Amino acid sequence: MADNSQYISGVAERYASSLYELAAQAKSVDAVAKDLDRFQALIDGSADLQRLVKSPVFSAEDQSRAITALIGKAGISGLAGNFLQVVARNRRLFAVPAIVRSYHETVARERGEVTADVTTAHALSAAQEKELKVALSGVTGKTVTLDVTVDLSLLGGLIVKIGSRQVDTSLRTKLSTLKHALKEVG
Repeated sequence: MADNSQYISGVAERYASSLYELAAQAKSVDAVAKDLDRFQALIDGSADLQRLVKSPVFSAEDQSRAITALIGKAGISGLAGNFLQVVARNRRLFAVPAIVRSYHETVARERGEVTADVTTAHALSAAQEKELKVALSGVTGKTVTLDVTVDLSLLGGLIVKIGSRQVDTSLRTKLSTLKHALKEVG
């Protein structure tokens, strides 16, 4: 399974990178992002469309015809519409969710933005979120967007992940560390 996900990731990164370059040249990076998000929402909302995208049973012609009709009805045209038709003809629809993710990551990287996954023991106030963004921007040197999740099992504190870096200041982790230290002493 890991090999398959690496393959999909590689395909997604190549397609997303190419799409980004075309969108940047056409000065339509944001418009393409919105169209991709709209198409992804269509996939997420339809079991039949998910089956069409994922199933190898459908021929490239079937997929291409279906995608052409779908993007026409959804009003997805221009660069994103042409791109999705190429993806369908090349039998790469299975990679569309990863392509969308990779495209957004490429856009963020090119703009000097980074997303921090923050897990907290309780919801953060607007002031706390702002303070955390400023602190993380100072550390990373980039504009930071927060993706906040609440996990009551942390008891207190928070866990921040940016890329491969993680800082865990949760009370749960501190208590666990103390527990292990006490076992070694006793």
